Amino acid sequence: MRTFDKRLLQVLACPVCKGQVILYTNDNIQELVCRFDRLAFPIRDAIPVMLEEQARTLSLEELDKVN
Repeated sequence: MRTFDKRLLQVLACPVCKGQVILYTNDNIQELVCRFDRLAFPIRDAIPVMLEEQARTLSLEELDKVN
């Protein structure tokens, strides 16, 4: 698995609300999470897929696990 370059977090924003996204890693799966919109954007081959239609909605329980 290729790793996501964390320096990208400084320039990436949620495409829905333009807010901050945070990197979440769980069981070798990396996602960029917008806490405000409760969306998790996938990272495929170390490339973030910042498309709303590709994001999954987080439950409140999942959101609590994200820092």
